Amino acid sequence: MPTTVTTATATAAAATTTTTTTAATAISAAANNNNPLRKIAIVGSGAIGCYYGARLARAGENVRFLMRGDLAAVRARGLTVTIPTETFHLAPGQLHAAASPAEIGPCDIVLVALKTTANAAFRDLITPLLHDSTVIATLQNGLGSDEELAAAFGPERVIGGLCFICVNRFAPGEISCTSPGTISFGEYQRPATDRLRAIAGKFTRAGIKATVSDNLMELRWKKLIWNVPFNGLSIVAGGITTDKIMGDAALENEAAALMREIAAAAAANGFAIPDSFIQKQLDITRPMGPYKPSSLIDYLAGREVEVGSIWGEPLRRAKAKNVATPRLEMLHALLRSVTAK
Repeated sequence: MPTTVTTATATAAAATTTTTTTAATAISAAANNNNPLRKIAIVGSGAIGCYYGARLARAGENVRFLMRGDLAAVRARGLTVTIPTETFHLAPGQLHAAASPAEIGPCDIVLVALKTTANAAFRDLITPLLHDSTVIATLQNGLGSDEELAAAFGPERVIGGLCFICVNRFAPGEISCTSPGTISFGEYQRPATDRLRAIAGKFTRAGIKATVSDNLMELRWKKLIWNVPFNGLSIVAGGITTDKIMGDAALENEAAALMREIAAAAAANGFAIPDSFIQKQLDITRPMGPYKPSSLIDYLAGREVEVGSIWGEPLRRAKAKNVATPRLEMLHALLRSVTAK
């Protein structure tokens, strides 16, 4: 059936297209020499946000941390970061910690390191940090945040970063990273761009292994291969660390089976993950020692766990493709039960 478009609707659509095109043009210019990506805001200054923010600041980047719980401690004592090769400290005078987005003002890059349970605050936290060409880079776990940010602020602004890392916050302003790993960046619904490579370059110059990909969603499904089993089993098996999971044959087999289910769901959604990748995730977990996944830390601290984005949304997308994932479904149900408040 042909579609009839009224003059008013056509005019509005044209205006929207023009606005989006203009914004996309402005943002694509952000990586060139006339409009460099200089000022960086960290939204969500927990373990991930403080770790990457501190390393970028130490390398000379203009980083502003949006903080709440740790604000007083960081303003008084600064940030201390321990990595396998050294411990470094940023004194209060070497960093910028703010209590509100308004204190920070518009930035060139906004790194979102919030838990996905705080996504309802996106507009309040991010809007004051934007100018016409601000790039929003979400470092969050699970599925769904890219789409939420795109709907709120425009898809042309959004990129994603997948953090393959072991890092914890042990006290206010004190971060320990036992395995720096890598961070992989991808554009939302677009192949890699110059701005993406420019942002990855900042991380590389800060001593962080950074890569770029033409397929952000493939990266997200790959991250779930580890997050789904180890974050989930660490909670439902009684609050145990990864070494306990890998030291129990039944739990290790369950982790591998969950990985295969996630790979099947990913394949149905167009992202092939080879068996060798699954085996690699098991192999790299063995030497981690008594590592507490981030969801376990949240659970033990009585904080809300990211059940929806890490387990619920992958399950929903698997069902939408008629992929059977009985272990994922059971794990999701158990997590909903044990984390209910």
